[in-house]
Amino acid sequence: MRQRLIEAPVRGWTDPADAFASLLGDSERAVWLDSGVHAVAGMSYLAAGSRLVTASVPAGTITVDGIPEQGTILDFLRRELPTRAVGGAGFRLGWVGWLGYELRSQTMGTPITHESAVPDASLLFVDRAIAFDHHSRTMRVIALGDDWLGELGEWRRTVSRRLATSATRGSTVAETAPPVSAPRVIWAYEDDEYLAMIRECQASIAAGDAYQLCLTTQAVVEARPDPLATYLALRRSSPTHHGALYIADGIALLSASPELFLSVSPDGIVESRPIKGTRARGATAGEDAALATELEQSDKERAENLMIVDLMRNDIARVSEVGSVSVPSLIALESYAHVHQLVSTVRGRLAAGRTGIDAVEACFPAGSMTGAPKLSAVTILERLENRARGVYSGAFGYFGLDGRIDLAMVIRSILIDRDRSTVGAGGGITALSVPEDELDEVRLKAAALLAVLGAPGHPPAPSEIHAI
Repeated sequence: MRQRLIEAPVRGWTDPADAFASLLGDSERAVWLDSGVHAVAGMSYLAAGSRLVTASVPAGTITVDGIPEQGTILDFLRRELPTRAVGGAGFRLGWVGWLGYELRSQTMGTPITHESAVPDASLLFVDRAIAFDHHSRTMRVIALGDDWLGELGEWRRTVSRRLATSATRGSTVAETAPPVSAPRVIWAYEDDEYLAMIRECQASIAAGDAYQLCLTTQAVVEARPDPLATYLALRRSSPTHHGALYIADGIALLSASPELFLSVSPDGIVESRPIKGTRARGATAGEDAALATELEQSDKERAENLMIVDLMRNDIARVSEVGSVSVPSLIALESYAHVHQLVSTVRGRLAAGRTGIDAVEACFPAGSMTGAPKLSAVTILERLENRARGVYSGAFGYFGLDGRIDLAMVIRSILIDRDRSTVGAGGGITALSVPEDELDEVRLKAAALLAVLGAPGHPPAPSEIHAI
């Protein structure tokens, strides 16, 4: 008999942070899809992964449960996802993880000259999970199975018992405290070098090779803190609606991303919410309001947002019904803990015969992380940055068994691997950019993440620079 999705309520309410510590704190493969520390609506999900697939773009392979084979991660998902169909709202189990930026070689046919230090994709298969409804403050367990008998019944009873215990006891995991001495930070570029790269971007724009370029950098922190404790600190300092903690075989992705790269509903509605345009939050209410107004009225920031909206309209149109692509919201202000940002919404409906995987392939990588035109931008940035971006500026989220896809941009995120932590940051360069302001924006975006790691967020001295 074919398995189906089964659900059962769990009594009471346990904060997802306490639940993760109790149920998954020692797990080598775990997922937390997080609606945020202050959530009063939406859903959060906790799960342990039962299978793992990773991808290598240079080798042209995927590795499924430790066994390598030729192929791409998107073709693997095409093969896997049609095998089951389930109904309902929210995350209905499936594959959860990241797509790294270098997958652009397979989605765009663009060469890569630098190999990522971590897999180009990493996805865990989730066949059972605990769901937390923040509005009703209720919990339930969901699983693939025929009934709550045998091993599944034992899992349900264990989860219910441990949730009740953790709700009474509270979390035993403390947030990461900054170390006594700050860990060393290795930046990709000196300030003068990054400023020169910005000017090279503007030269390419003046030559007509691009309209906008999303230039990025990264900081490597020589420390490997506890992923859960660090994520608890990150979600408190940078609350967001698309938070996540993903742990798979020695690598952890901690995300406070505010940007939706792409969602696809089971009935074929495709949506992207690109962010372009940033200002710091003010120290006082008056200063904060003035900075928000300045951002909303900035010709440079509005032009940058419009360029990416146009790019995303074109990408989504490639897989959508003719005439179905629209922009329901254009250049709306959204405010987060550390920044104000300009956000637009682009929407379409999948054409007959097209799938959500086709939409991801058509849109990846996101235009907000490349620039426009996309092919030219990617080529220019590959030459200028002269390194792999890895997970940063890729996408993270899930591919559900019901056809639903929900992927956030990998920005405002920390990657913790076996011996270090990495923070990426970038910004869109246009003809109107002031290089020094762009450098300040990159510092601003990285500072909150580096602070969580106890690392300095100030510009590096020349002795701190290493090629990476």
